Amino acid sequence: MTKLTWDNPVQIGPSMAERMGLKTENMIELELNGKKVTAPVWIQAGHADNSITAFLGYGRKRAGRVGTGAGFDMYPLRSSATPWFSTGVKIAKAGGTYKLASTQGYQTMDTPVGARPLVRTASLEEYHEEPNFAREEEPPPELTLYKPYPYQSEAYAWGMAIDLNACVGCNNCIVACQAENNIPVVGKEQCVIGRHMHWIRVDAYYQGDRDNPKAYFQPVPCMHCENAPCEVVCPVGATVHSTEGLNEMVYNRCVGTRYCSNNCPYKVRRFNFLLFQDWDTPQYKMMRNPDVSVRSRGVMEKCTYCVQRINQHRIDAEREDRKIQDGELQTACQQSCPANAIIFGNINDPNSRVSKLKAQARNYSLLADLNTRPRTTYLAEIRNPNPELEG
Repeated sequence: MTKLTWDNPVQIGPSMAERMGLKTENMIELELNGKKVTAPVWIQAGHADNSITAFLGYGRKRAGRVGTGAGFDMYPLRSSATPWFSTGVKIAKAGGTYKLASTQGYQTMDTPVGARPLVRTASLEEYHEEPNFAREEEPPPELTLYKPYPYQSEAYAWGMAIDLNACVGCNNCIVACQAENNIPVVGKEQCVIGRHMHWIRVDAYYQGDRDNPKAYFQPVPCMHCENAPCEVVCPVGATVHSTEGLNEMVYNRCVGTRYCSNNCPYKVRRFNFLLFQDWDTPQYKMMRNPDVSVRSRGVMEKCTYCVQRINQHRIDAEREDRKIQDGELQTACQQSCPANAIIFGNINDPNSRVSKLKAQARNYSLLADLNTRPRTTYLAEIRNPNPELEG
């Protein structure tokens, strides 16, 4: 929920931070049972007042090239009598700040009146009154300068639906995608300057009182737009569209202009500013997925809808003289999602699960007013809280 990487700051609530005059990244000193630890602060929306949260497992002295020195050692505060919870901790300002690396800098849903909402949501009563509330800004299909491609004539047209009602923000999809697609670990320094490489992100937003906010989570992979803004600006044709609706990357053509990333309204493209992959250590070959290219410096990359899995299932289906069945093909993010929030499939099949979800009134496109025609769409979140809890 914090979107932090590499460190384990002390989490405190907004009210407590205001009373103590603390800001995110301020250094504080914790004292418990005569033991002292110095660490930075992270102000977390929704955190319980008059309490702190400290994470164990960081600040190790001998953990290899990557792990040594990452974070702060909180074990001195831990005792065998109270290994998980304790009272009586003293907090004092230590002076100075410590830079924390977060992959998301803007987490508020409280936009100005009339502004575009970040996540489409409504109460159950509002949904009953206006079922199509999420599609208010979508332009008609015929409103386009592009010559439409007859995707309906193809055997497959791949698409994805993400149910925001189901997503709990666990970030499992990010880890699965990283393992499946040979995505590099870039380090804290690169994350601080916005060069993280994950192909899918899970944005977390908060609305209302920061001490007890409403929380929203939104996974954002490549949208695979039918009217893709990234394709028309690439001078070497490194990003192209397939007949099945995939926005594809041809790594060998890419010369690193980054025009595509500048023109992407969803900011889901990732650029290899450095040679993040180790090409020389033989053991790493066993760690990587042999079906996915390992990208080099100067190359743009992004979500592919796990095209390697699509091709494998296509080959298997052709061998058996049949079509790919609904549900047998899953992307890595879909396969790993514990809440089944991500559904992928053939939208040319009206009986497929993804087609049925996209036919619901809750289905909407992100930034639909830009008329990019994304293949990845969302099911708006419907809230039905207990009135007593809301009060």
